[in-house]
Amino acid sequence: MANPTTQEIEALAAEIGENVYIDVAKWHLYLADAHLHTLVAERVYPLLTQDSAINEDAVLQILRDIPVKLGGGKKELPLVELLPMQSQVNLIDLLEEYQRKM
Repeated sequence: MANPTTQEIEALAAEIGENVYIDVAKWHLYLADAHLHTLVAERVYPLLTQDSAINEDAVLQILRDIPVKLGGGKKELPLVELLPMQSQVNLIDLLEEYQRKM
C-alpha cells in the first residue's frame, strides 16, 4: 500500500487521542492531551494495512518502543508501562474497528 496520507494518520490519531489514556495516580491523561496520539498513530498505522488481523503483540511492542519522559526528563518509561489494561484493550479494539473500515 502507498504511504498513508496525513489525513489518514490524523483521523487515526484523533481516535487514539480521545480513547486511550495514561493512568497516573488514578488520573486519566488521554494521549491527545499528552501529545502522544500522533506518534502512536504513525507507528501502528502499518499494522492496519496488513491483510491479517491486528497482532496484539506487535501493538504492545510498539508501545514498549515509545519512551515517555517523566519529571522533566528525570525518568523515562515505555508508554506500555503507563497504559492500564483497559486502555490497552481500548487501543486494540479501536485498531481492529479502524482496520475493518479501511
